[in-house]
Amino acid sequence: MRFGLFGAAQAQRGGPDVDSAAGFNDYIEYLIEAEALGYHSSFIVEHHFTGFGQVSATLNLLSWVGAKTSTLRLGTAVLVLPWHNPVLLAEQAATVDLLSGGRLDFGIGKGYRHNEFAGFRIPMEQAGARFEESIDIITRAWTSNERFSFQGNYWSFDDIIVEPPTYQKPHPPFWQGAGHAESIRKVAARGHNLLLDQFASIEETINRFNTYKAAMLGNGFGFDPSQVGVARAFFVADTEAEKQAAVDRRITAQRRLHAISQRPDGNNTASIMAFSDTREASEESALYGTPDQICGKIERLRAQGVEYILLNGGGTSRQNLRRFGREVMPHFRAERASRSAAAE
Repeated sequence: MRFGLFGAAQAQRGGPDVDSAAGFNDYIEYLIEAEALGYHSSFIVEHHFTGFGQVSATLNLLSWVGAKTSTLRLGTAVLVLPWHNPVLLAEQAATVDLLSGGRLDFGIGKGYRHNEFAGFRIPMEQAGARFEESIDIITRAWTSNERFSFQGNYWSFDDIIVEPPTYQKPHPPFWQGAGHAESIRKVAARGHNLLLDQFASIEETINRFNTYKAAMLGNGFGFDPSQVGVARAFFVADTEAEKQAAVDRRITAQRRLHAISQRPDGNNTASIMAFSDTREASEESALYGTPDQICGKIERLRAQGVEYILLNGGGTSRQNLRRFGREVMPHFRAERASRSAAAE
């Protein structure tokens, strides 16, 4: 199996005695150690106007991470296309891909937080159409070696060619966040990779995994389990009390997320907003517990075909990162080696 990371840094706001860069710098050191421990990737979020100091300039941060690492895949999870000029975004992403030697995983989404759309004064009702138009523009920008023009409903460009070229050909892999079956099928219709959220139950996650697999095969693209990144919260605990304290922290974070994301009319239909707000559901979806308990949950996912898990530790705990890397990951590496040996 393949294990990556999913999450973000925070920059504390304050007076002259506060080092606002400390959170970002700590996160970069966390990722440097993750690479040394054998983690495959880091997918970093994009958010705005939260007041929590979350990452807003994802590609800028990833360019710094890329300069400090050598093998770690650099993922965005996700860049919200309706808020960005797609040509400028294509140029910035191509620069990261080129300088990192082809390590960019271009994760994109429509967005789901009402407060962010309101802040940008972009109607959420336009999110889907803006998103699809931006994908068309970025794809063309990355694959066109000649100048082109584009006339759309939201963006128009005349006689342009995007520079620099990407390192990966024909372009960095697209990863789309989706949860509803219809949205997942749209991802597969483009042949893009899929990101699944950390809140859905294992059963629902498997349903979504299988929907994507069937749609990819139905569209003639073939299917590889590594095309699906399943996000999961993780915490390696020694005692039940430690585990339950982690669940409490997760529930608090979920409710805070819900409060800033919901529309005034209470009608936010994004799949990430549909999680069950109970202790049992929060604990069931997360990889919390002893190494043996965590391995048991991963086994359930692996048995249904999942091969790529993106771990959100809710912070930058080095102890948590190290324990998972040393006490959980080797179990699945050993299984893979055993299966390969048996096949020979």
